[in-house]
Amino acid sequence: MPNAVLVVDMVRGFLEPGHNLYCGDDSRSIIEPVQNLLRRESESGSTVLFISDHHLPDDLEFQMFPVHCVIGSEEPDVVPELSEWVTDSNVVPKNRYSGFFNTDLEQRLAALHPDKVIICGVCTDICVMHTTSDARNRDYTVEIPEDCVASFDTDAHRWALNHITRILGAQVV
Repeated sequence: MPNAVLVVDMVRGFLEPGHNLYCGDDSRSIIEPVQNLLRRESESGSTVLFISDHHLPDDLEFQMFPVHCVIGSEEPDVVPELSEWVTDSNVVPKNRYSGFFNTDLEQRLAALHPDKVIICGVCTDICVMHTTSDARNRDYTVEIPEDCVASFDTDAHRWALNHITRILGAQVV
């Protein structure tokens, strides 16, 4: 079976300057490698799913983080640089760190039976790591292309990559 590629939070609210949770200029450097990954995986028949933060205006997450990615704003929209891979049916809205929580991602992956799940996006230490954890807890083989993940906190990013490899058992390539 082909792979499934989960593109986590590659949205305007995290990757465009001027938004409350802009991950920074360094995070934008992963856009081109993600484009290359999506091109290669799409050509080989893999399924691409965009896991996108979508919050209600009164979401409890805003007790920890500034207001971001509110439904109806432009912030939950996938960045324009990746729009050629976005369809009406491949965006999975989420409202917590993991792409599995309160979404249909588990059912989508079960129907696909992917050889492996490739996870890319931001933030490595938050949504990428929690989505990876939940994928591994469902016994998926998970691969993280190191040049396709980033975070606003470089120390936490490095810690998360180590945790993803040593504790969660995913492969960082």
